[in-house]
Amino acid sequence: MSTVLYPGSFDPFHLGHLDVVEQAAELFGNVVVAVMHNPDKPSGILPTEQRVAIAAAACAHVPGVSVKAFPGLAVDAATAVGALCIVKGLRTSGDFEVEQQMAHTNLAVAGVRTVYVPCDPKFGHVSSRFIRDIAHHGGDVSSMVPSVVADALATVFPPRSK
Repeated sequence: MSTVLYPGSFDPFHLGHLDVVEQAAELFGNVVVAVMHNPDKPSGILPTEQRVAIAAAACAHVPGVSVKAFPGLAVDAATAVGALCIVKGLRTSGDFEVEQQMAHTNLAVAGVRTVYVPCDPKFGHVSSRFIRDIAHHGGDVSSMVPSVVADALATVFPPRSK
């Protein structure tokens, strides 16, 4: 069994993320879900510690998965855990364009390879950005996130009254 790193801000962790974790665990055996801080993204709606706890709860049924917070670069986290590679999920060709540039950079800078896992098409529309927006406006995101995430978001963004 190999260890791989699945990095992301996971703000919030959603069913597309879980799909990638499940596939990576099946393929490689051990997956470290690395909750990262991305300075290019707006400040998180959930604190890092809560994102770690939520992702861990959502992945609890998947053998070989651990969840940890990491500061800094994903390649440094990959090296720290002895990862064979970084795993990234792809929904669309647009995701590939962005991830390919990062993969080339990670390989050039640190010698860390990236493996792409296509997410199940039923999650192709799911993104943390859309979930944050829907939740912010009191909408129902329960079809896009694990129940532990829906519960956490409801404490930050109360649902609309019906």
